Amino acid sequence: MSRGRSDSGGWLRGCLVVFAVVSALGVCGPALYWRFKNAITLRNSHSSKLSCPPCLCDCPPPLSLFQLAPGLANLSISDCGSNDPDLKEEMEKQFVDLLSEELKLQESVTEANTRHMNITLAEAKRVASQYQREADKCIAATETCEQARERAQAILTKEKKMTLVWEKRARQMGWEGE
Repeated sequence: MSRGRSDSGGWLRGCLVVFAVVSALGVCGPALYWRFKNAITLRNSHSSKLSCPPCLCDCPPPLSLFQLAPGLANLSISDCGSNDPDLKEEMEKQFVDLLSEELKLQESVTEANTRHMNITLAEAKRVASQYQREADKCIAATETCEQARERAQAILTKEKKMTLVWEKRARQMGWEGE
């Protein structure tokens, strides 16, 4: 029996070694592959001496943010929106007019919210009323069933008493039972 254990231990060790090697190749394999591929490519390109000269880039330097949008450096732009007549008209309105517009807007939003809330409340009341009617029906049906059960139980009790009376009379007359 101890030999079987050592065989299974050796088998387990072998499986673990294979698993470790496969895991290491899975993790390191792609990096090693690309490194060797690039080394071979570079070696082949140096040995073949292709006629492609190195690129000389004559590109202008990248533009700075100040060159792209010079107005960004000066945050106090005085003529902002002066070309837009709608914006100019809005900016010329009196402060009181702007406040009254804001109040009207808030009032209309409040009215819309109130309408929505009232509709939702009416729907909730309707559904609650429907559920209450259904509950009342269930209660009435339960009461009817309970009354019928009580009547049946009373009748059964009477029948048992009558059966005992008749059985007693039958025994007095000589009946021995089943």
